[in-house]
Formats: sequence, structure tokens, C-alpha cells
Amino acid sequence: QVQLVESGGGLVQPGGSLRLSCAASGSFFTIYNMGWHRQAPGKQRELVAQITRGGNTDYADSVKGRFTISRDNAKNTVNLQMNSLKPEDTAVYYCNANVLSKTLNKGDYWGQGTQVTVSL
Repeated sequence: QVQLVESGGGLVQPGGSLRLSCAASGSFFTIYNMGWHRQAPGKQRELVAQITRGGNTDYADSVKGRFTISRDNAKNTVNLQMNSLKPEDTAVYYCNANVLSKTLNKGDYWGQGTQVTVSL
């Protein structure tokens, strides 16, 4: 089993910054891609950013230039630095990891979500 625990959400004014963190724990062999998704009320969950084990990154167009994803393979963590936040960034943010288990089975795991609210 793999557990993903997020932290760092909260309330911030437009133009402000937040840093989200996610730590993976449990029994597994390795973690491939890690990423952040978000879901706003009444909308579908969407990919915000993802990063491969080797450090290659991909971002949604709406966050390019404002958000930066990073990871620490030794600590099994992934972070999302969010700058110049806008009200439309308001959503529940979910950490995601593609994991290879010790029985060599691949699976996707999700955190419980952390609320980010951008408002005056």
C-alpha cells in the first residue's frame, strides 16, 4: 500500500504564493511520474503539472510561467510552487503518483486533497 499526504494549502490573496508538498510512504519499489491535479466546484479534475522520475516536467497552459513542480526521489516527495495566484486557481489540489509495487505491479495513487482558495 502507498499513502500520499499533501500539505500547504490555504487562503491567499490574488497575486500571492503558496507551496504545496506531498510525501509518499508505504511499501513499494519505485515511483515513476508524480503530479498535481485540481478540481474546482462543478468542474472536472484536471492535470496541473507532472514530473517524471528523471525530472522532465509538463504543465497545463493555464499555469505555465506561474507554477513550478519539483521532486526529491530520495525522500519520495513532490512539491508545487504556485506564484501569481489567480481566483481561478481556487480548487482542491490532489497529489498523484504512479508507483511500481514490490510485486512489480504498476498503480496510480492519490492523496486526500488540499484546498487552495485565492480570494481577497
